[in-house]
Amino acid sequence: MKHAILGAGGVGGLIGACLAHLGDSVTLVVRPQRLAHYPNTIRLESAFGNFEVNVAVAAEVPPVDVLWLTVKATQMEAALGALKNYETVRGIVPLLNGIDHVSLLRARYGSERVIPATIAVETERVSPGHIVHRSPFARLNVLSAGQPMLGSTINQLQQLGFECRFIDDEPTLMWGKLVFLAPFALSTTAADKTTGEILADPEWRKLGLDCLREVCAVALAEGAKVDADAVIAGVMKMPGNMRSSMQKDVERHNPPELDAIAGPILRGAAHHGIDVPVTRKLVAAVELRAR
Repeated sequence: MKHAILGAGGVGGLIGACLAHLGDSVTLVVRPQRLAHYPNTIRLESAFGNFEVNVAVAAEVPPVDVLWLTVKATQMEAALGALKNYETVRGIVPLLNGIDHVSLLRARYGSERVIPATIAVETERVSPGHIVHRSPFARLNVLSAGQPMLGSTINQLQQLGFECRFIDDEPTLMWGKLVFLAPFALSTTAADKTTGEILADPEWRKLGLDCLREVCAVALAEGAKVDADAVIAGVMKMPGNMRSSMQKDVERHNPPELDAIAGPILRGAAHHGIDVPVTRKLVAAVELRAR
């Protein structure tokens, strides 16, 4: 299989390194001004293993079987300028935070080419070509429509250590990540605390769990099959040292993915007449910190 990675950050670097390690062809797509000096290797430090692999580097997406879109939601529009000949790409797998990007990509590139997917992981590019996978897990979920194209790739990633599932129902796929991600991202960023510190602080713990219940209420109204108690049980098992990418963005004075992560919740709540006061409070706190 031939793969391209558009967004060579933590998630893209992890996916690219693992696919190249498994023997597939991988091209990292980077900004033209970085092309001459970008390394043609990826060094991965991970619970799945520490290794260095060779990759190709290009400024435009070449003809491939699968394009993994792993940029920040705030960078998607600019990054897609590198996808000039999308007809030569069989499938586009977006691993962005949020939900709204799926309909935007379908409108531009066609429903048959876009394969919705989500990933739950903490991974970071510490320097170009050097990726540190910090969480003990990487959970990749893909809409079942992508199974014919991605089935063998998913099997290989599972053997390496990924937890992977094909999910039949798109609202459940997309909201299934958001009900976990949004409370985690908003609370850790608003408080500037790790997951363990949030859960150990009674006030922040209550805010985080109340936000989670609000997001689950919106998700159910949107047609997703989610269970707030099951999500809470999963949160309680999270490593205590985890930090959200939104939290790191605010620390580095980068624009946080607030609209991508909180926007669908706030808009969905307004549409269905659901009150989400805790979510709004956390969003306001993040906006304040970001300013």
